[in-house]
Amino acid sequence: MNSREFLKSGHWPTLFAAFLYFDMSFMVWILLGPLAVQIADDLHLDAAQKGLMVALPVLAGALLRVVNGVLVDRLQPKRAGLIGQAIVILGLIGFWALGLDSFNEILALGLVLGVAGASFAAALPLASRWYPPKYQGAALGIAGAGNSGTVFAALFAPGLAAVFGWRNVIGLAAIPLLLALVVYIAFAKDGPERPPARSLAQYFNVLRQPDAWWLMFYYAVTFGGFSGLASSLGIYFNTQYKLDAVTAGYCTAACVFAGSLVRPIGGAISDRFGGARVLSILYCIAIAAFIVVSFGLPQLWLGLGVLLVGMLALGMGNGAVFQLAPQRFRSEMGVVTGLVGMAGGLGGFYLASSLGFSKQITGGYQAGFLIFATLAALALAALTRVKRRWRATWITQAAAAARI
Repeated sequence: MNSREFLKSGHWPTLFAAFLYFDMSFMVWILLGPLAVQIADDLHLDAAQKGLMVALPVLAGALLRVVNGVLVDRLQPKRAGLIGQAIVILGLIGFWALGLDSFNEILALGLVLGVAGASFAAALPLASRWYPPKYQGAALGIAGAGNSGTVFAALFAPGLAAVFGWRNVIGLAAIPLLLALVVYIAFAKDGPERPPARSLAQYFNVLRQPDAWWLMFYYAVTFGGFSGLASSLGIYFNTQYKLDAVTAGYCTAACVFAGSLVRPIGGAISDRFGGARVLSILYCIAIAAFIVVSFGLPQLWLGLGVLLVGMLALGMGNGAVFQLAPQRFRSEMGVVTGLVGMAGGLGGFYLASSLGFSKQITGGYQAGFLIFATLAALALAALTRVKRRWRATWITQAAAAARI
């Protein structure tokens, strides 16, 4: 990729603002995961309740991405993003002020945090509409690298909770969101490519296209694995290797950082070699990693190393899927981003909750990991079947320079 040409081809202040908005939103979206050990100890939660607690924001974010995708196409990406940011900031401050003393109140907070997870459906179209087809993988990879916000939650939330209490961390989380909001207002700008508003029926006509369902399935595996693990690894390291909350947070941060860092790389490599080819290789790596880690590796460094490899594959896979989506659905990117993002969140909800239920029912995590590895194998088989048709039918004059 020619970096100078890439910078000239779009609007880098908007790209940065979209990244920062996405980054801070994702930080609070999975906030209950890094705080789960301390919250569970305080409220006396069992393994299934812990799993549901960390999975609910992922589910809420998944469903709300469709709503946000519709808002993007109706109100433009910048305004949709502003609405979401305001709801999350006010929600964090409100729950902090009122207090959190029961499991039901934690679940209510999880619903509000889901709005932060829906930021995906606004940040990516905001960036996408500024860049030509041949740079979609790189642009959406950079904007999507806001996944790295989960690193900050895993790295700092448990330590801050140990000093100030986990309830105060909920209020403190509003501060970086306010700073990101200021940057967003100052630098974000809606792109010149503005598809005309459609009726709600027209939005969901996209679901009549089999390619939309395939992209949703592929992202349910890649992003679902990433977000589900980002929410659950703190609990996993705490129970599997008997780490304290802070140390478990550091291990989680390492895994999440690895997956976040390589998302732009996955998008850029897909621009060069084709998203379908790259995604196929990454699925193979993720399948192997999940199978190996399911056996409960006896030493921390082994388990951490395999999970790092798996998160690298999933992170790059996220970039690969969103190199493909604009090639097929350029004019419907708002609703497609919402639908594909929803599917990714549903995958994350499944993994986060299934790991908790696996531990509760069987006493270990093997069943949860193996079922997810099976889903990845199914995605690989499906991709192998459809990618030849994609290469024959997706090439248009507008996307002639892009690889599939």
